[in-house]
Amino acid sequence: MASKSLMAGFIDRPKRSFCIGRPDAVSVTLGTKSKSIPPGIPRSAERSSNLSALPNGRSDVLIAGGGFAGFALAIALRQALGRNFTVTLADPAVGQTGRDVRASAIAAAPRRMFHALGVWDGVAEDAQPILDMVITDSRVHDAVRPVFLTFGGEVEPGEPFAHMIENGRLIAALSAKAVLAGVALVPAAVADFAAETSCMNVALRNGAAIRTKLLVAADGARSRLRERAGIATYGWSYGQSAIVTTVAHERSHQGRAEEHFLPSGPFAILPLRHNRSSIVWTEPTEEAERIVALADQDFHCELEKRFGLSLGDIVVSGPRRAYPLGLWVARSFIADRLALVGDAAHVIHPIAGQGLNMGLRDVAALAEAVVDGVRVGLDPGDAAVLERYQRWRRFDTMTMCVSTDGLNRLFTNRSDAVRLARDLGLGLVDRFPALKRMFVHEAAGLAGEVPKLLRGESLESVGE
Repeated sequence: MASKSLMAGFIDRPKRSFCIGRPDAVSVTLGTKSKSIPPGIPRSAERSSNLSALPNGRSDVLIAGGGFAGFALAIALRQALGRNFTVTLADPAVGQTGRDVRASAIAAAPRRMFHALGVWDGVAEDAQPILDMVITDSRVHDAVRPVFLTFGGEVEPGEPFAHMIENGRLIAALSAKAVLAGVALVPAAVADFAAETSCMNVALRNGAAIRTKLLVAADGARSRLRERAGIATYGWSYGQSAIVTTVAHERSHQGRAEEHFLPSGPFAILPLRHNRSSIVWTEPTEEAERIVALADQDFHCELEKRFGLSLGDIVVSGPRRAYPLGLWVARSFIADRLALVGDAAHVIHPIAGQGLNMGLRDVAALAEAVVDGVRVGLDPGDAAVLERYQRWRRFDTMTMCVSTDGLNRLFTNRSDAVRLARDLGLGLVDRFPALKRMFVHEAAGLAGEVPKLLRGESLESVGE
Protein backbone atom coordinates (compact mmCIF):
# COMPACT_ATOMS: atom_id res chain seq x y z
CA MET A 1 0.00 0.00 0.00
CA ALA A 2 2.82 2.40 0.81
CA SER A 3 4.53 1.71 -2.52
CA LYS A 4 1.25 2.27 -4.37
CA SER A 5 0.74 5.66 -2.73
CA LEU A 6 4.29 6.65 -3.57
CA MET A 7 3.73 5.76 -7.23
CA ALA A 8 0.50 7.76 -7.36
CA GLY A 9 2.03 10.80 -5.69
CA PHE A 10 4.97 10.80 -8.09
CA ILE A 11 2.98 10.44 -11.29
CA ASP A 12 0.26 12.93 -10.42
CA ARG A 13 2.60 15.89 -10.20
CA PRO A 14 1.51 19.50 -10.65
CA LYS A 15 3.27 21.64 -13.20
CA ARG A 16 4.41 24.91 -11.75
CA SER A 17 7.13 27.42 -12.27
CA PHE A 18 9.29 29.01 -9.61
CA CYS A 19 11.34 32.12 -9.17
CA ILE A 20 13.70 31.97 -6.24
CA GLY A 21 16.65 34.25 -5.76
CA ARG A 22 18.19 37.47 -4.67
CA PRO A 23 18.35 39.98 -7.57
CA ASP A 24 21.35 41.67 -5.99
CA ALA A 25 23.21 38.33 -5.88
CA VAL A 26 22.76 37.53 -9.56
CA SER A 27 23.96 40.99 -10.60
CA VAL A 28 27.47 40.45 -9.21
CA THR A 29 30.09 40.78 -11.96
CA LEU A 30 32.72 38.16 -12.62
CA GLY A 31 36.44 38.37 -12.29
CA THR A 32 36.50 40.71 -9.29
CA LYS A 33 38.11 38.14 -7.00
CA SER A 34 41.39 36.33 -7.30
CA LYS A 35 40.79 32.59 -7.58
CA SER A 36 43.49 30.00 -7.09
CA ILE A 37 43.59 26.55 -8.63
CA PRO A 38 42.13 23.93 -6.26
CA PRO A 39 44.56 21.26 -5.04
CA GLY A 40 44.81 18.28 -7.38
CA ILE A 41 44.01 20.22 -10.57
CA PRO A 42 46.95 20.62 -13.00
CA ARG A 43 48.32 24.13 -13.50
CA SER A 44 47.67 23.70 -17.21
CA ALA A 45 43.97 23.55 -16.37
CA GLU A 46 43.89 27.08 -14.91
CA ARG A 47 41.43 28.46 -17.45
CA SER A 48 39.15 25.46 -16.94
CA SER A 49 39.17 26.00 -13.19
CA ASN A 50 38.33 29.69 -13.11
CA LEU A 51 35.03 31.49 -13.64
CA SER A 52 36.80 34.10 -15.74
CA ALA A 53 37.12 31.44 -18.45
CA LEU A 54 33.37 31.67 -19.03
CA PRO A 55 32.40 34.12 -21.78
CA ASN A 56 30.43 36.96 -20.20
CA GLY A 57 29.60 34.82 -17.19
CA ARG A 58 27.48 32.46 -19.29
CA SER A 59 27.42 28.69 -19.49
CA ASP A 60 25.14 26.54 -21.61
CA VAL A 61 24.81 24.05 -18.75
CA LEU A 62 25.68 24.52 -15.07
CA ILE A 63 25.93 21.37 -12.94
CA ALA A 64 25.75 21.72 -9.15
CA GLY A 65 27.54 18.78 -7.57
CA GLY A 66 30.90 17.10 -8.12
CA GLY A 67 30.08 13.44 -7.53
CA PHE A 68 29.96 10.62 -10.06
CA ALA A 69 26.78 11.91 -11.70
CA GLY A 70 27.87 15.55 -11.98
CA PHE A 71 31.29 14.82 -13.46
CA ALA A 72 30.02 12.14 -15.85
CA LEU A 73 27.31 14.43 -17.21
CA ALA A 74 29.75 17.33 -17.66
CA ILE A 75 32.21 15.16 -19.58
CA ALA A 76 29.51 13.60 -21.76
CA LEU A 77 28.08 16.96 -22.81
CA ARG A 78 31.46 18.54 -23.57
CA GLN A 79 32.65 15.56 -25.60
CA ALA A 80 29.42 15.33 -27.59
CA LEU A 81 28.78 19.02 -28.31
CA GLY A 82 32.30 20.39 -28.70
CA ARG A 83 34.26 23.34 -27.43
CA ASN A 84 31.64 25.95 -28.33
CA PHE A 85 29.20 24.35 -25.88
CA THR A 86 30.16 25.53 -22.39
CA VAL A 87 29.69 23.35 -19.34
CA THR A 88 30.40 24.43 -15.77
CA LEU A 89 30.54 22.23 -12.67
CA ALA A 90 30.24 23.95 -9.30
CA ASP A 91 31.04 22.20 -6.02
CA PRO A 92 32.93 23.41 -2.93
CA ALA A 93 34.90 20.14 -2.91
CA VAL A 94 36.26 20.48 -6.46
CA GLY A 95 39.92 19.46 -6.44
CA GLN A 96 39.83 17.89 -2.99
CA THR A 97 40.83 14.24 -3.06
CA GLY A 98 40.51 11.43 -0.54
CA ARG A 99 37.32 12.74 1.07
CA ASP A 100 35.15 9.73 0.25
CA VAL A 101 36.58 6.50 1.66
CA ARG A 102 33.66 4.33 0.53
CA ALA A 103 33.62 1.92 -2.40
CA SER A 104 30.92 1.44 -5.01
CA ALA A 105 29.65 -1.31 -7.26
CA ILE A 106 29.75 -0.16 -10.87
CA ALA A 107 27.38 -2.27 -12.96
CA ALA A 108 28.27 -3.31 -16.51
CA ALA A 109 26.22 -0.60 -18.23
CA PRO A 110 27.73 2.35 -16.30
CA ARG A 111 31.17 0.79 -16.79
CA ARG A 112 30.50 0.87 -20.54
CA MET A 113 29.61 4.54 -20.20
CA PHE A 114 32.83 5.31 -18.33
CA HIS A 115 34.72 3.48 -21.07
CA ALA A 116 32.95 5.49 -23.78
CA LEU A 117 33.87 8.70 -21.92
CA GLY A 118 37.54 7.66 -21.83
CA VAL A 119 37.66 7.27 -18.05
CA TRP A 120 37.60 3.55 -17.36
CA ASP A 121 40.99 2.60 -18.81
CA GLY A 122 42.65 4.87 -16.25
CA VAL A 123 41.06 3.09 -13.28
CA ALA A 124 40.65 -0.46 -14.58
CA GLU A 125 43.65 -1.73 -12.61
CA ASP A 126 42.07 -0.43 -9.39
CA ALA A 127 38.68 -2.05 -10.09
CA GLN A 128 37.86 -5.54 -8.82
CA PRO A 129 35.58 -7.59 -11.10
CA ILE A 130 32.72 -9.33 -9.31
CA LEU A 131 33.03 -12.83 -10.77
CA ASP A 132 30.19 -14.45 -8.88
CA MET A 133 27.74 -13.78 -6.09
CA VAL A 134 26.17 -15.94 -3.39
CA ILE A 135 23.07 -15.19 -1.32
CA THR A 136 22.24 -16.75 2.05
CA ASP A 137 19.34 -16.37 4.47
CA SER A 138 20.12 -17.20 8.10
CA ARG A 139 20.47 -15.88 11.64
CA VAL A 140 23.64 -14.37 13.07
CA HIS A 141 24.42 -17.30 15.35
CA ASP A 142 23.54 -20.10 12.90
CA ALA A 143 26.46 -22.52 12.62
CA VAL A 144 25.84 -22.99 8.88
CA ARG A 145 24.65 -20.44 6.33
CA PRO A 146 23.13 -22.42 3.47
CA VAL A 147 23.50 -20.85 0.02
CA PHE A 148 20.11 -20.46 -1.63
CA LEU A 149 21.10 -18.54 -4.76
CA THR A 150 24.25 -18.07 -6.83
CA PHE A 151 24.89 -15.81 -9.80
CA GLY A 152 27.58 -16.10 -12.43
CA GLY A 153 29.32 -12.82 -12.98
CA GLU A 154 29.28 -12.23 -16.77
CA VAL A 155 26.74 -10.41 -18.92
CA GLU A 156 28.80 -11.14 -22.04
CA PRO A 157 31.83 -13.43 -22.38
CA GLY A 158 34.69 -11.69 -20.59
CA GLU A 159 32.48 -8.86 -19.24
CA PRO A 160 31.64 -9.08 -15.50
CA PHE A 161 28.20 -7.81 -14.50
CA ALA A 162 29.84 -5.39 -12.03
CA HIS A 163 33.14 -4.07 -10.64
CA MET A 164 33.97 -2.73 -7.20
CA ILE A 165 36.09 0.41 -7.01
CA GLU A 166 36.95 2.88 -4.28
CA ASN A 167 35.09 6.15 -4.75
CA GLY A 168 38.09 8.43 -4.33
CA ARG A 169 39.99 6.79 -7.17
CA LEU A 170 37.12 7.07 -9.64
CA ILE A 171 36.26 10.66 -8.66
CA ALA A 172 39.90 11.67 -9.22
CA ALA A 173 39.85 10.12 -12.69
CA LEU A 174 36.56 11.84 -13.57
CA SER A 175 37.88 15.18 -12.33
CA ALA A 176 41.03 14.88 -14.44
CA LYS A 177 39.00 13.93 -17.54
CA ALA A 178 36.65 16.87 -16.97
CA VAL A 179 39.61 19.24 -16.97
CA LEU A 180 40.93 17.74 -20.20
CA ALA A 181 37.47 18.00 -21.76
CA GLY A 182 37.36 21.73 -21.00
CA VAL A 183 34.72 21.71 -18.27
CA ALA A 184 34.92 24.85 -16.12
CA LEU A 185 35.38 23.67 -12.53
CA VAL A 186 34.30 26.12 -9.84
CA PRO A 187 35.03 25.44 -6.13
CA ALA A 188 31.80 27.01 -4.87
CA ALA A 189 28.23 25.96 -4.15
CA VAL A 190 25.11 27.34 -5.81
CA ALA A 191 23.53 29.82 -3.40
CA ASP A 192 20.42 30.85 -5.29
CA PHE A 193 18.77 30.84 -8.70
CA ALA A 194 15.86 32.35 -10.62
CA ALA A 195 14.35 31.05 -13.84
CA GLU A 196 13.52 33.39 -16.71
CA THR A 197 11.98 32.59 -20.08
CA SER A 198 15.29 32.15 -21.89
CA CYS A 199 17.77 31.43 -19.10
CA MET A 200 18.44 30.69 -15.45
CA ASN A 201 20.23 33.28 -13.33
CA VAL A 202 22.46 31.53 -10.78
CA ALA A 203 24.32 33.05 -7.83
CA LEU A 204 27.28 31.18 -6.35
CA ARG A 205 28.39 31.34 -2.73
CA ASN A 206 31.70 32.91 -3.74
CA GLY A 207 29.79 35.99 -4.92
CA ALA A 208 29.95 35.21 -8.64
CA ALA A 209 26.99 34.88 -10.99
CA ILE A 210 26.32 32.74 -14.06
CA ARG A 211 23.54 32.82 -16.63
CA THR A 212 22.78 29.34 -17.91
CA LYS A 213 20.23 27.63 -20.10
CA LEU A 214 20.04 24.53 -17.89
CA LEU A 215 20.83 24.07 -14.21
CA VAL A 216 21.36 20.44 -13.14
CA ALA A 217 20.97 19.48 -9.49
CA ALA A 218 23.47 16.70 -8.78
CA ASP A 219 23.92 17.82 -5.18
CA GLY A 220 22.88 14.68 -3.35
CA ALA A 221 20.03 13.32 -1.25
CA ARG A 222 19.65 16.56 0.74
CA SER A 223 19.60 18.65 -2.42
CA ARG A 224 19.36 22.35 -1.66
CA LEU A 225 18.48 23.04 -5.27
CA ARG A 226 15.54 20.65 -5.19
CA GLU A 227 14.33 22.29 -1.98
CA ARG A 228 14.70 25.81 -3.36
CA ALA A 229 12.79 24.83 -6.50
CA GLY A 230 9.89 23.73 -4.31
CA ILE A 231 9.96 20.12 -5.53
CA ALA A 232 8.44 17.82 -2.92
CA THR A 233 9.76 14.36 -2.09
CA TYR A 234 7.76 11.30 -1.12
CA GLY A 235 8.99 8.37 0.89
CA TRP A 236 9.94 7.18 4.33
CA SER A 237 12.79 6.28 6.62
CA TYR A 238 13.39 2.58 7.22
CA GLY A 239 14.62 3.11 10.75
CA GLN A 240 17.80 1.37 9.58
CA SER A 241 21.36 2.53 9.00
CA ALA A 242 24.11 1.02 6.89
CA ILE A 243 27.46 0.55 8.60
CA VAL A 244 30.15 0.93 5.97
CA THR A 245 33.79 -0.05 6.40
CA THR A 246 36.66 -1.90 4.70
CA VAL A 247 38.35 -5.06 5.90
CA ALA A 248 41.54 -6.86 4.91
CA HIS A 249 41.50 -10.65 5.08
CA GLU A 250 43.96 -13.48 5.09
CA ARG A 251 42.69 -15.42 2.08
CA SER A 252 41.62 -14.29 -1.39
CA HIS A 253 37.94 -13.65 -2.05
CA GLN A 254 38.39 -14.89 -5.64
CA GLY A 255 36.19 -12.06 -6.86
CA ARG A 256 33.15 -13.37 -4.99
CA ALA A 257 30.52 -11.08 -3.52
CA GLU A 258 28.33 -12.34 -0.68
CA GLU A 259 25.04 -11.04 0.65
CA HIS A 260 23.85 -12.58 3.89
CA PHE A 261 20.24 -11.80 4.69
CA LEU A 262 20.09 -11.55 8.48
CA PRO A 263 17.02 -10.68 10.59
CA SER A 264 18.19 -7.08 11.11
CA GLY A 265 19.01 -6.53 7.42
CA PRO A 266 21.49 -7.54 4.72
CA PHE A 267 25.19 -7.94 5.43
CA ALA A 268 27.10 -7.54 2.15
CA ILE A 269 30.75 -8.49 1.56
CA LEU A 270 31.93 -6.88 -1.67
CA PRO A 271 35.37 -7.72 -3.10
CA LEU A 272 38.09 -5.10 -3.54
CA ARG A 273 41.62 -5.38 -4.85
CA HIS A 274 44.46 -6.80 -2.73
CA ASN A 275 42.60 -9.20 -0.39
CA ARG A 276 40.23 -6.54 0.88
CA SER A 277 36.45 -6.26 0.95
CA SER A 278 33.96 -3.46 1.41
CA ILE A 279 31.31 -4.10 4.05
CA VAL A 280 27.75 -2.74 3.88
CA TRP A 281 26.05 -3.89 7.07
CA THR A 282 22.43 -2.98 7.82
CA GLU A 283 21.10 -2.68 11.37
CA PRO A 284 18.29 -0.77 13.10
CA THR A 285 19.54 2.79 13.50
CA GLU A 286 20.03 2.72 17.27
CA GLU A 287 21.90 -0.57 17.08
CA ALA A 288 24.06 0.70 14.21
CA GLU A 289 25.03 3.77 16.23
CA ARG A 290 25.90 1.55 19.20
CA ILE A 291 28.06 -0.74 17.09
CA VAL A 292 29.94 2.10 15.36
CA ALA A 293 30.73 3.65 18.76
CA LEU A 294 32.24 0.44 20.17
CA ALA A 295 35.90 0.11 21.03
CA ASP A 296 37.95 -1.39 18.21
CA GLN A 297 38.14 -4.88 19.71
CA ASP A 298 34.43 -5.00 20.45
CA PHE A 299 33.60 -3.76 16.96
CA HIS A 300 35.86 -6.48 15.53
CA CYS A 301 33.97 -9.14 17.50
CA GLU A 302 30.60 -7.93 16.22
CA LEU A 303 31.93 -7.83 12.67
CA GLU A 304 33.50 -11.30 12.86
CA LYS A 305 30.24 -12.85 14.06
CA ARG A 306 28.62 -11.79 10.79
CA PHE A 307 31.61 -12.01 8.45
CA GLY A 308 32.62 -15.53 9.45
CA LEU A 309 36.00 -17.22 9.04
CA SER A 310 35.84 -18.35 5.41
CA LEU A 311 38.51 -15.81 4.41
CA GLY A 312 40.69 -16.35 7.47
CA ASP A 313 41.61 -13.64 9.92
CA ILE A 314 40.17 -10.20 9.23
CA VAL A 315 41.37 -6.71 10.14
CA VAL A 316 39.35 -3.50 9.85
CA SER A 317 41.41 -1.38 7.46
CA GLY A 318 39.18 1.67 6.98
CA PRO A 319 37.04 4.06 9.00
CA ARG A 320 33.58 2.90 10.06
CA ARG A 321 30.56 5.08 9.53
CA ALA A 322 26.79 4.68 9.67
CA TYR A 323 24.45 6.12 7.04
CA PRO A 324 20.66 6.35 7.63
CA LEU A 325 18.54 4.49 5.08
CA GLY A 326 15.25 5.43 3.50
CA LEU A 327 13.26 5.59 0.29
CA TRP A 328 12.80 9.09 -1.10
CA VAL A 329 11.66 10.11 -4.58
CA ALA A 330 11.24 13.61 -5.97
CA ARG A 331 7.70 14.22 -7.17
CA SER A 332 9.15 15.70 -10.33
CA PHE A 333 12.63 15.32 -11.81
CA ILE A 334 12.34 18.66 -13.61
CA ALA A 335 11.22 22.27 -13.20
CA ASP A 336 11.73 25.38 -15.32
CA ARG A 337 15.27 25.00 -16.73
CA LEU A 338 16.16 22.61 -13.90
CA ALA A 339 16.82 18.85 -13.94
CA LEU A 340 17.49 16.56 -10.97
CA VAL A 341 19.87 13.62 -11.32
CA GLY A 342 21.18 10.94 -8.96
CA ASP A 343 20.39 11.14 -5.25
CA ALA A 344 18.82 14.55 -5.73
CA ALA A 345 16.05 12.75 -7.64
CA HIS A 346 15.82 9.43 -5.78
CA VAL A 347 17.29 7.52 -2.85
CA ILE A 348 16.72 3.78 -2.43
CA HIS A 349 17.76 1.01 -0.04
CA PRO A 350 21.22 -0.45 -0.83
CA ILE A 351 19.87 -4.02 -0.69
CA ALA A 352 20.36 -4.48 -4.44
CA GLY A 353 23.38 -2.17 -4.83
CA GLN A 354 21.60 -0.10 -7.47
CA GLY A 355 21.50 3.44 -6.05
CA LEU A 356 24.60 4.77 -7.81
CA ASN A 357 23.78 2.94 -11.02
CA MET A 358 20.32 4.52 -11.10
CA GLY A 359 21.99 7.94 -10.90
CA LEU A 360 24.30 7.09 -13.78
CA ARG A 361 21.29 5.99 -15.83
CA ASP A 362 19.88 9.48 -15.18
CA VAL A 363 23.11 10.96 -16.51
CA ALA A 364 23.08 8.88 -19.70
CA ALA A 365 19.42 9.69 -20.39
CA LEU A 366 19.76 13.43 -19.70
CA ALA A 367 22.96 13.69 -21.77
CA GLU A 368 21.30 12.01 -24.74
CA ALA A 369 18.15 14.14 -24.43
CA VAL A 370 20.21 17.35 -24.27
CA VAL A 371 22.53 16.38 -27.13
CA ASP A 372 19.65 15.32 -29.39
CA GLY A 373 17.76 18.51 -28.56
CA VAL A 374 20.71 20.82 -29.24
CA ARG A 375 21.33 19.11 -32.58
CA VAL A 376 17.81 19.96 -33.76
CA GLY A 377 18.05 23.57 -32.59
CA LEU A 378 16.58 23.42 -29.07
CA ASP A 379 18.42 24.88 -26.12
CA PRO A 380 19.48 22.52 -23.30
CA GLY A 381 16.78 23.72 -20.90
CA ASP A 382 13.91 23.59 -23.36
CA ALA A 383 10.76 22.06 -21.87
CA ALA A 384 10.65 19.39 -24.59
CA VAL A 385 14.19 18.26 -23.72
CA LEU A 386 13.43 18.04 -20.01
CA GLU A 387 10.09 16.29 -20.48
CA ARG A 388 11.80 13.65 -22.62
CA TYR A 389 14.33 13.08 -19.84
CA GLN A 390 11.62 12.72 -17.21
CA ARG A 391 9.52 10.31 -19.28
CA TRP A 392 12.60 8.21 -19.92
CA ARG A 393 13.57 7.89 -16.27
CA ARG A 394 10.23 7.89 -14.43
CA PHE A 395 9.05 4.29 -14.91
CA ASP A 396 12.49 2.73 -14.42
CA THR A 397 13.00 4.71 -11.22
CA MET A 398 9.65 3.78 -9.73
CA THR A 399 10.12 0.12 -10.66
CA MET A 400 13.45 0.02 -8.83
CA CYS A 401 12.02 1.89 -5.83
CA VAL A 402 9.15 -0.55 -5.45
CA SER A 403 11.45 -3.56 -5.98
CA THR A 404 14.05 -2.57 -3.40
CA ASP A 405 11.39 -1.55 -0.90
CA GLY A 406 9.68 -4.92 -1.30
CA LEU A 407 12.94 -6.84 -0.97
CA ASN A 408 13.86 -5.02 2.23
CA ARG A 409 10.46 -5.68 3.77
CA LEU A 410 10.54 -9.32 2.69
CA PHE A 411 14.00 -10.12 4.03
CA THR A 412 13.63 -8.27 7.33
CA ASN A 413 10.38 -10.08 8.12
CA ARG A 414 11.16 -12.41 11.02
CA SER A 415 8.21 -14.76 10.51
CA ASP A 416 9.34 -18.37 10.10
CA ALA A 417 6.62 -18.93 7.51
CA VAL A 418 7.77 -15.94 5.44
CA ARG A 419 11.37 -17.07 5.75
CA LEU A 420 10.47 -20.55 4.46
CA ALA A 421 8.55 -19.07 1.52
CA ARG A 422 11.35 -16.71 0.50
CA ASP A 423 13.97 -19.47 0.77
CA LEU A 424 11.85 -21.70 -1.46
CA GLY A 425 11.57 -18.82 -3.91
CA LEU A 426 15.35 -18.27 -3.95
CA GLY A 427 15.88 -21.97 -4.48
CA LEU A 428 13.49 -22.04 -7.42
CA VAL A 429 15.23 -19.07 -9.07
CA ASP A 430 18.57 -20.84 -8.59
CA ARG A 431 17.27 -23.82 -10.59
CA PHE A 432 16.25 -21.77 -13.67
CA PRO A 433 19.30 -20.47 -15.58
CA ALA A 434 17.20 -18.32 -17.90
CA LEU A 435 15.61 -16.57 -14.93
CA LYS A 436 19.01 -15.98 -13.35
CA ARG A 437 20.31 -14.52 -16.61
CA MET A 438 17.37 -12.12 -16.64
CA PHE A 439 18.19 -10.96 -13.09
CA VAL A 440 21.88 -10.54 -13.98
CA HIS A 441 20.92 -8.52 -17.07
CA GLU A 442 18.70 -6.29 -14.93
CA ALA A 443 21.37 -5.84 -12.25
CA ALA A 444 23.90 -4.94 -14.95
CA GLY A 445 21.68 -2.05 -16.07
CA LEU A 446 21.06 -3.49 -19.53
CA ALA A 447 17.29 -4.04 -19.35
CA GLY A 448 14.65 -1.73 -20.80
CA GLU A 449 15.29 1.30 -23.00
CA VAL A 450 19.03 1.70 -22.50
CA PRO A 451 20.63 5.07 -23.43
CA LYS A 452 23.51 5.01 -25.91
CA LEU A 453 26.22 5.74 -23.36
CA LEU A 454 25.14 2.77 -21.26
CA ARG A 455 25.47 0.59 -24.33
CA GLY A 456 29.04 1.83 -24.65
CA GLU A 457 28.25 4.05 -27.63
CA SER A 458 29.65 7.56 -27.90
CA LEU A 459 27.26 10.45 -28.38
CA GLU A 460 29.79 11.68 -30.96
CA SER A 461 31.05 15.22 -31.26
CA VAL A 462 29.40 17.46 -33.85
CA GLY A 463 32.50 19.56 -34.26
CA GLU A 464 34.89 21.74 -32.35
